[in-house]
Amino acid sequence: MKKTVIAACLFCAISASAQVKKAVAPKTPAGTTKTSVASKPATSTTLKNLNDSASYAMGISFANFYVQQGFSNINVALVNKAIDDVIGKKKVLLSNEEANMIMMKYVNQAQEAKAKGNIEAGEKFLAQNKTKPGVKTTESGLQYEVIKEGTGAKPLATDTVTVHYAGTLLNGEEFDNSYKRGEPISLPVNGVIRGWTEALQLMPLGSKYKLYIPYQLGYGTQGAGAIPPGSVLIFEVELLKINDKSS
Repeated sequence: MKKTVIAACLFCAISASAQVKKAVAPKTPAGTTKTSVASKPATSTTLKNLNDSASYAMGISFANFYVQQGFSNINVALVNKAIDDVIGKKKVLLSNEEANMIMMKYVNQAQEAKAKGNIEAGEKFLAQNKTKPGVKTTESGLQYEVIKEGTGAKPLATDTVTVHYAGTLLNGEEFDNSYKRGEPISLPVNGVIRGWTEALQLMPLGSKYKLYIPYQLGYGTQGAGAIPPGSVLIFEVELLKINDKSS
């Protein structure tokens, strides 16, 4: 349930090179053609020593990153030029700041395109769901219904709580369930996805709510583990305890 940032470690590892890979694409030289990142080299390559092998391994890491993010139209010639410019200490076509901005924009667009189907399905579901008796919608777009209303105190954002929960996708596929593990979980109210942080503060101790969380309040267009990008999340959450506080 903790917040995740997709490919954060990978971004750190490849930042020097990734910044300029796609970043130079808006200034493609005349006559340069785009090729797929998966294109095979025209000539055979021999790895003669450790440096050659490490260099090729770096290329595999970059290419795998592109493939995993759904990038299908990488200009390999410009990737190579950017690497050559940086290593050769030549004048680069973009500053680090410009490269970072362009790279983040490109990644975000790719993620949004990948999540489009789930986003549209989620929006349709939420539009219908909010009209159902018992379903309440907050200003943020969070939807919930009360299964059982408790009588205790409501947690604050700074509290830590103990809960039982089960989470599913719109298609009914379950991605997490503390009941099946046979043990509740303790977590900080402000240390989980935004939909949970908001919902927990609405719940009196002893409550059980069903939550319908829009992707913007969940894992966004990144997704997380078994949760696809752009997914609406459905949870049943039972607030068992506000830690370090009496009921």
